Amino acid sequence: MLSLPIIITSMALAEIQNILVNKGIPANYGLRIGSKGGGCSGVSHYLGFDTKKEKDETYIYQNITIYIEKKDLMHLIGTELDFVSDEQQRGFVFK
Repeated sequence: MLSLPIIITSMALAEIQNILVNKGIPANYGLRIGSKGGGCSGVSHYLGFDTKKEKDETYIYQNITIYIEKKDLMHLIGTELDFVSDEQQRGFVFK
């Protein structure tokens, strides 16, 4: 099994599990983590739920299936996925 190239904090993991249980995500979907952009604005990361694509690497982390397209791996290695919930913001953040 492949080693997950990103760090998922306990807060992010709890929120991902919450979404999977409470938002009706189909069983054949996994968490997709990717990157887009480049050029002057740099690279931004995204996540969502999706089915496996041909060019994906598949990871299993805490019983969650994670898909990352091979071309995005170099932008994600060592990145931390966290979840923040305070008076100013609520959501997933990449560090």
